[in-house]
Amino acid sequence: MASNPVYDVGPTRPSWTHLALRVTSVDRSVEWYERYTPLRELRSFSDDYGNGAWLADPDSGGPPFVLVLSEFAPERDPFGFAPPTVLGPYAHIGFELPTREAVLEIAKMAEDEGILAYPGTQMQPPIGFICFVEDPDGNTIEFSYDQGTYTIWNEAMGDRS
Repeated sequence: MASNPVYDVGPTRPSWTHLALRVTSVDRSVEWYERYTPLRELRSFSDDYGNGAWLADPDSGGPPFVLVLSEFAPERDPFGFAPPTVLGPYAHIGFELPTREAVLEIAKMAEDEGILAYPGTQMQPPIGFICFVEDPDGNTIEFSYDQGTYTIWNEAMGDRS
């Protein structure tokens, strides 16, 4: 059975496009990610299963990569057979910031809100200076400085900026 695409634009090769998280409140999670990260809501969705939102960095300049947030209605959760899971304590989403001070600002804000999971710490290269913060559902979000991502990418893949 052939299917017709719904959308007229897609990748020309396999492409990493998203990371998805189950959340208890899409609205609360969107507000949190927009306050702590450069991610902004692209679109929100509602259907019989619940509510969802896609977030992305509007200034990334690269191919689409979105954070998918899904809040399932308990009686309609298609994945209700599995226990809810969270990223952590090491599994995490990472954001590299332009300065050490920016990491410390995030750490202070998170500490004030009681969600700092790991304080600002200088780690060995290539990890850099990091802190871990918990999102509203307990997922670990890393904020780093001087992680080497851009240098290592450019050395391996060529400067694509």
